Amino acid sequence: MGKEYSQSQDTETRILRAAEREFLEKGFAGARTASIAEAAGVTHAMLHYYFRTKDKLFERIVSEKINMLGDIILSAIGDDNLPLEERIRQSVERHFDFISSNRDLPRFIVNEVLARPEHVDIMKRNIPAIVSSLLSNLQREIDEYAARGLCQRVDARMLLVDIVSLNVFPFMAAPIVYGALGDAYKDYDEFLAIRKKENVETILRKLKIH
Repeated sequence: MGKEYSQSQDTETRILRAAEREFLEKGFAGARTASIAEAAGVTHAMLHYYFRTKDKLFERIVSEKINMLGDIILSAIGDDNLPLEERIRQSVERHFDFISSNRDLPRFIVNEVLARPEHVDIMKRNIPAIVSSLLSNLQREIDEYAARGLCQRVDARMLLVDIVSLNVFPFMAAPIVYGALGDAYKDYDEFLAIRKKENVETILRKLKIH
């Protein structure tokens, strides 16, 4: 029983990873379940046994990425052993690192939402709980610090938008940015390392933590 379950999990994981590559490379419309099955080393019938439709596969992958991102950010914000400045710093850095490890994801999601607005519903089903928990905790921390004169009071919702915007832009606009600034850096990874530090400092300056 245990061996069969392990094999089933392994098959599911291989299908998901193959589907992720297919979706990111070709988009939802261009992705083919037959190609995903072949890349995963399973039959087309087996793929449909596990996930039934391409929409189900897409939803599972997007949900996993959103939940993973939420866990990464919340693990920093929710660490009561760290001061607010360090929580913010780690949240920005971890979000940036997540995108750096999934560089095609932001452009893919934007393209899919523009092409198929109904896919917004998939994200809506996963984001609210994450965002609500994150923002309520963060706003409380900011308000407490501001009341003690330790930082500027800011709207946590706008702060989150600032973090996402700053971190996503270098990856969404990579060809443009590298085309304009490429000669100033050894490679784009060097630019990204510098940009991550700048993003952290920009957010902390807005908070005026001291």
